Amino acid sequence: MHTPAIIENRLFDDIAIGDSAALTRSVTHRDIELFAAVSGDVNPAHMDPDYAATDMFHRVIVHGMWGAGLISAVLGTKLPGPGTIYLGQTLHFLKPVGLGDTITATVTVAERREDKKRLKLACRCTNQKGEEVITGEADVIAPTEKVSRPRVALPDIRLAEHDAYHRLMLEVQGAALPTAVVHPCSVAALSSALDAADAGLIQPILVGPEAKIRAVAQQAGLSIDGLRLVPAAHSHEAATLAVELVRKGEASLLMKGSLHTDELMGAVVASTGGLRTGRRISHAYVMDVPGYPRPLIITDAAINIAPSLEDKADIIRNAIDLAHVLGNPRPKVAVLAAVEVVNPAMRATLEAAALCKMADRGQITGGVVDGPLAFDNAVSPAAAKEKGIVSPVAGQADILVVPDLEAGNMLAKQLTFMGQADAAGVVLGAQVPIILTSRADSLRTRLASCAVAALMARRGLTA
Repeated sequence: MHTPAIIENRLFDDIAIGDSAALTRSVTHRDIELFAAVSGDVNPAHMDPDYAATDMFHRVIVHGMWGAGLISAVLGTKLPGPGTIYLGQTLHFLKPVGLGDTITATVTVAERREDKKRLKLACRCTNQKGEEVITGEADVIAPTEKVSRPRVALPDIRLAEHDAYHRLMLEVQGAALPTAVVHPCSVAALSSALDAADAGLIQPILVGPEAKIRAVAQQAGLSIDGLRLVPAAHSHEAATLAVELVRKGEASLLMKGSLHTDELMGAVVASTGGLRTGRRISHAYVMDVPGYPRPLIITDAAINIAPSLEDKADIIRNAIDLAHVLGNPRPKVAVLAAVEVVNPAMRATLEAAALCKMADRGQITGGVVDGPLAFDNAVSPAAAKEKGIVSPVAGQADILVVPDLEAGNMLAKQLTFMGQADAAGVVLGAQVPIILTSRADSLRTRLASCAVAALMARRGLTA
């Protein structure tokens, strides 16, 4: 049976001059990020290693404070330990502490005051070269009652990181594509288009009621000077005119403004004058999920309410093409269900099995398809191993194919609002990519949606 580590203090009467204790730890970028998150100090001198090299003073202070925290940890957990009352401390920061340094904090008892049970301790931090980086003194009241209990495990703290979107936007900046923005008659819709233009991702063509668009711009203090504006009487006509711009070659992308998705898609899928291809049109979220090692595509969460087996085959084909554009030459596709076994009473499991066989027979190509898989064993190697699932997809999925729109919508929003993920939305399978954004999206998400669509258009992704 595992016995947890014990943390004990040392009573004043048991402490002698010369007694010492130490703690060693290496400085990581995660440590600096956590320090910034707690303190609110996001000075680039310690958040950006390149800048930090030019601002040595701030590195000494901020990273030195990290070292000072080690001294506090020694006093509070080792000498004297739990029950210690901190009275004061003086510290001198002698050398910079940088990423990768290994710091040893040592406290040594220098004085004892019997009358008040006080101790003065010499404090010293050294780096891996043995150089002193911090020196000082601490005054404490030592505990007089024994404390001995299991050491509390440190909490698992995770910082949300969104490097994937940053890299994506860097890749597509510089050659903005003409984009028909459909009915941008709200502040959110218009500002999204202008933000994307400012980022060098699109060249907006504003399609909608001119008076409304100009009124929104004036209300929000936004400038639309120099932008092409195609007048339309209402949102339905705006959708039709935007599709015509694409068909004429005057726009390379469509972007949803402040109209309902089904109204825009009605113009896209119109039997005459629409943008249909040989594929079923579908929606995909490109998710940047903190802690997940790669972009995660979830499909379909916005277009196909209850897709048939044939629809799901096209949904998978569209998602595989998108993964190729994002740089994944052979994505792993997990067809989701509530369980990972085929159950005749559960349609999702039957269709998952059929889709896998279609992939085996070459009807779906470009990726590795497996299912049915439950969500946990699709994304977690530990869950897949625990359930004894042997699969090239389980635990490392790049694409999650959901049973229906409701499941996809709930999964994407759960990851967004509870998992701190970003979800860039794009419609696939039409003659051009279609950018879908929501009023609840962050600026980063709105820009990422434009970046994904722009990358698809540049690489000629059509069905």
